[in-house]
Formats: sequence, structure tokens, C-alpha cells
Amino acid sequence: MSESSPPQNPYQTATQLSPSDEKMWSTLVHVGGIFFSAVPAIIGYIILKDRGPFVRQHVTAALNFQITSLIGYAIGWATSVILIGVFIIPAVTVLVVIFSILAAIAANKGETYKYPLTIEFIK
Repeated sequence: MSESSPPQNPYQTATQLSPSDEKMWSTLVHVGGIFFSAVPAIIGYIILKDRGPFVRQHVTAALNFQITSLIGYAIGWATSVILIGVFIIPAVTVLVVIFSILAAIAANKGETYKYPLTIEFIK
């Protein structure tokens, strides 16, 4: 009797992405955060997290940053009654644009990126 390999999981369809595809998807998740907030990061994390270490690092960083920015927007809206939020909301928007562009450039170059001012919810 010959030994057989362990049974394959028929539901596991996640194959590793090529390095160029990992860079492309990482870049798109960061840029998408500028226009669609946390939606691209959430979708990217769910779909791409097991497709390679590079893309996992980037989608996790983007998701943590987008969650942090949503908290910043919530604080801005909550404090807009006392006019502090009038300054917080534009500041968060500017930071989202700048940091997302820097992260997208790093991803496109094949470098890792850690967003500043980010609470790490997901590791």
C-alpha cells in the first residue's frame, strides 16, 4: 500500500499572487481608500490577505488606517457642535489623501509601508 498525500481542501482556492500582481492590488487598495474610505481595504483584506505576504501587509495597514480615519471623522462630526470638528474633519481628509498616496507609491515600488498615526486593530 502506498502512502498518499493528505487530502486537499476543495474550498481552498487562494493561490499566491505574482509579485507584480501583489504590488498592483496593494497600490489599488491604498488609492481606493482616498475615494471609497474603508470599503477597498475591507474587501482587499477579505479577498487578498492569504494571497501573499506583501499584499497582506499592505491591505492590513490600509484597513487599520482606514478604521483609524473613520474614528477621526466620527470625532470630528461629534465635536462639530462646538466648532472643533470644523477643523478636525478637513485635517483627517488631508491626512488620508497624503498618507494613502505615500502608501500607494511605496506599494508600487515593492516596499512595505506603515501608516503614521494609526491604531493597530488587526495584526
